[in-house]
Amino acid sequence: MTTLIDLSPSDMAHRLSDALAVYVDAMRYPRGTEDQRASMWLEHTRRRGWKAVAAIDDSAALDGNDGAGTGALTAAPMVGVAYGYCGAPDQWWQQQVVAGLRRNGADQADIANLMTSYFELTELHIHPRAQGRGLGEALIRRLLDNRGEQHVLLSTPEINGEANRAWRLYRRLGFTDVIRSYYFAGDPRAFAILGRSLPL
Repeated sequence: MTTLIDLSPSDMAHRLSDALAVYVDAMRYPRGTEDQRASMWLEHTRRRGWKAVAAIDDSAALDGNDGAGTGALTAAPMVGVAYGYCGAPDQWWQQQVVAGLRRNGADQADIANLMTSYFELTELHIHPRAQGRGLGEALIRRLLDNRGEQHVLLSTPEINGEANRAWRLYRRLGFTDVIRSYYFAGDPRAFAILGRSLPL
């Protein structure tokens, strides 16, 4: 059985290695990638409006534990993680997206409308053994519940024909194209920037 729990910044620091292991396995990155991301994930917890949600396998926490509390749940095996925060002009990601919109000829008023009030869905990962059970949608819905921003934005690698679970999930939830085939500085892969209005 899987349960969703909110993670505080201290919870994320405590469970960082577990969260990054889910990330590496979900993205099929080589081991060691988590070491390069750890400090960034911790820095993100200090950004305005940061929120994180984890999917945990609570069967171990509940075995022999009558009414396991939050402490037991936050120690249970993690099978999914998602987090994000309020976008801001001093953030690298926003600067990249604004530059891409300008290159594509977007009107300054439209850029301001989109980028002035948005939640950046920074990370969403489900461990391969837990995929296909609706956890991605559940994490997004909990993460975006009661947000005050006008929009949510995310970036995801381009996939031929949009043929993977992440793309199907985003389309099902109403995310539309903001920028396609965008190359972030320092990454050889093409990305899509997707967004939609809030509430979900």
